[in-house]
Amino acid sequence: MHTVYYFYLVIIVFLLVQCSEKAEVHISYPKEQPDSIALFFLPNIVSRPDSLDFNSAFSNDGKLFYFARSQGGKYDIYQTAFEGNTWQTPVLAPFSTTEYSEADPFIVPDGSIYFISDKPKDALDTIGDFDIWVIHPEKNGTWSTPQNIQEVNSDSTEYYVSLSSNGNLYFASNRPGGYGSHDIYVSRFVNDKYSTPVNLGPAVNTTEMEHDPFISRDERFIIFTSVNRPDGFGQGDLYYATRKAVDAPWSSSTNLGERFNTPTYEYCSYLTPDNEFFFYSSDYDVKWISAEKLPIKN
Repeated sequence: MHTVYYFYLVIIVFLLVQCSEKAEVHISYPKEQPDSIALFFLPNIVSRPDSLDFNSAFSNDGKLFYFARSQGGKYDIYQTAFEGNTWQTPVLAPFSTTEYSEADPFIVPDGSIYFISDKPKDALDTIGDFDIWVIHPEKNGTWSTPQNIQEVNSDSTEYYVSLSSNGNLYFASNRPGGYGSHDIYVSRFVNDKYSTPVNLGPAVNTTEMEHDPFISRDERFIIFTSVNRPDGFGQGDLYYATRKAVDAPWSSSTNLGERFNTPTYEYCSYLTPDNEFFFYSSDYDVKWISAEKLPIKN
């Protein structure tokens, strides 16, 4: 009897694991999808002609798309929901405030959202710089109180968050001591705490300006924006670097090429949770393209 019970228990566990591994995010993409040429994402809904729209982040269930919009010198995080077989008119995200600027949402597997805000971290904070914050989903469908990640933030600006599968947090900052005016850093998540941020070094950062990193889940490639490089196509271009293992050095960074970069400014890299599409912002709007067109080889 015990042998039969054990046999069925093993089968059940095996099936649960198989289902878990095969589970995928289902995103209801627009019918007109890009292949080798980038398209504007949801024209007149997300990419509007009368506003600066940037950032990209799908919820884990694929039913919400978050982005940032700049109006009147202020940044706000918006969300559009897929309902009734269409993407709806965007509304202000429920955790976004009207008093301060907020942008750069990034969603992790447990549903928590990392973002940046210039709101003070406490009553004594009068600097007005951007910090990285995080909120967690509550059981009743609301959000927790935003938490300032003090181990990562400084008296300078921190922005554009991207996390790997083990929780390591990549971001940009104009803090002193870097290679240029803005550099890319990583804060490793060790023993449930963020460690002191470390500069990614000269393979990624230059004496100019690097920002808006997207890190792959396994930390073997990174895509970011850099300005004023000799091989650039415009004001700011998308570049990438790779490495063979998490503890290995980064390769020299490479321009993503003219399929992605234009004479204007490209930034805010993002790979969808299902790895189907690569999103980025170009000039004043959000673009997307098939992820298969990325030239990255690990």
